[in-house]
Amino acid sequence: MVQTSRTLRTAVVLASASAALGLLTACGSGDDGADAPEAVAGTAAPMATEGGGETADSSASPDGDAAGETPASDSAKPADPSGSGADSTKPAGGTATERCHTSELRASVGPNHPGAGQENFSVVFTNTSGHTCTLRGYPGAAFTDADGKQVGSDPERTSGSPGTITLKPGADAWAGLSFSNPEISGAKTATPASLLVTPPNERDPLTVDWKGGEVPVSGNASKAKVSVLAPGSGA
Repeated sequence: MVQTSRTLRTAVVLASASAALGLLTACGSGDDGADAPEAVAGTAAPMATEGGGETADSSASPDGDAAGETPASDSAKPADPSGSGADSTKPAGGTATERCHTSELRASVGPNHPGAGQENFSVVFTNTSGHTCTLRGYPGAAFTDADGKQVGSDPERTSGSPGTITLKPGADAWAGLSFSNPEISGAKTATPASLLVTPPNERDPLTVDWKGGEVPVSGNASKAKVSVLAPGSGA
């Protein structure tokens, strides 16, 4: 009888200890799982919690537009190459000079200077205002048909170092516009009615009648290129 009582007490103690150990283990697992962030496949970052910001794969177009056909007026928009968004410059020892606005400029396209399988034109901005203003960076550009619809893709920018160009009334600044000769490249072509060009940091384009003939719009070497603005007319 004594042996049986001892055996029973030992079994009760062991069962109680086992139950307590199981309870501690369950509590530990629950705490760790609640705090651990959910991993995002393909990235080392945890998934953002609700209301905690963007997820790792968040993205948007530069203008915030959904993918689709881009209006020519939007395609002709240039970006600020300096990233400053400044409206004026201040020469050493001088007063601040405002940038040239679209309404203060006239645009024109110079004659073609072909060479090495390339068609090379100059896009010229002329200061038509009664005061001095400045330009800096790349112009926006887009070819359009008679209905104002863009033909071809947006021109690519050539490498260059933007500099501030001070334009007195009547002075010019120019950028190069070039593309491969379609007869050589074999690209598909279209004949635009107009060229829309937009001064740097402006949104409103100027319309120039296009008299340069066919331009490549798809296929081999179909990208036109535009260079950074420089003083003068590029003649």
